[in-house]
Amino acid sequence: MPVEYTPQLATLAKTPPDGDLWLHEIKYDGYRIGCAIDRTGVRLISRNGNDWTHQFPEIAAAARKLQVADALIDGEIAMLMPDGRSSFEALQQAIAGTTSRAPLVYIVFDLLRVNETSTIDLPLQERKAQLQSIVGGGKRGRIRFAEHVVGHGDLLLKHAARLGLEGIVSKRRDLPYRPGRHDGWRKTKCLRTETFVIGGFHEVKSRARDGIGALLVGQYDGRRLAFSGRVGTGFSHALATDLRQRLEAMTQRGCPFDPDPGPAERHAHWVKPALKCQVAYAERTEEGRLRHPKFVRLST
Repeated sequence: MPVEYTPQLATLAKTPPDGDLWLHEIKYDGYRIGCAIDRTGVRLISRNGNDWTHQFPEIAAAARKLQVADALIDGEIAMLMPDGRSSFEALQQAIAGTTSRAPLVYIVFDLLRVNETSTIDLPLQERKAQLQSIVGGGKRGRIRFAEHVVGHGDLLLKHAARLGLEGIVSKRRDLPYRPGRHDGWRKTKCLRTETFVIGGFHEVKSRARDGIGALLVGQYDGRRLAFSGRVGTGFSHALATDLRQRLEAMTQRGCPFDPDPGPAERHAHWVKPALKCQVAYAERTEEGRLRHPKFVRLST
């Protein structure tokens, strides 16, 4: 019988798997949390095994009201915006006490134990059915059941992308729960792609002269080039070498961004803002910085 919470993790995939052996859920950008309920009370456990009950007292209070004496539930704590998207930035602000905690919810998608009996060897579809009988299927409240569709993962991903959601998680319906990263769970992310102006670059850590560590990019707000962040992945060694040669021919003394990005970028090499690139990213912070950016290609 599982006592400690060691979550099963999803493998990153480029596209969702085909076939009706797979069910697909919306992916939320939050904190993976296990909820242990027993006669001593409720504990919220992080994926690293830390007790986070004090961080989310409203979720713990809602879990105490569930009609079950003993259970170990798996899910994601997230901040749901009015348009249905989850915001990791808003979640961090809620924890810091700088914004409302009203949109804080626990989206549950798996059941590892119930009534002192392990369920991890049951097929996923049976575990989810038992979980839904415990938490219900409502779309309100602090604890919400993660709905899913069987098959049609490509259509769900397109729908999620249109709505600006994080992505989807695809899971084999017939497999047991196994801690760690396995191919039976796969995640496919929805990334936004936009064009940005390159305003500078950082050296690679090795100080080699034939590459770059990160691009500094931004977008124009009127006549002002606003800083959007660093892009440090997505280019091959050959492309990084070519970019370095191009950018070194465009260097200038002054920072092209307004306002200046600050001391974190004081070692950057500034360039004339004439070269553009396409960047894929997950979302923006409130300051307009890109989260999980990846270089796609140079743009004309």
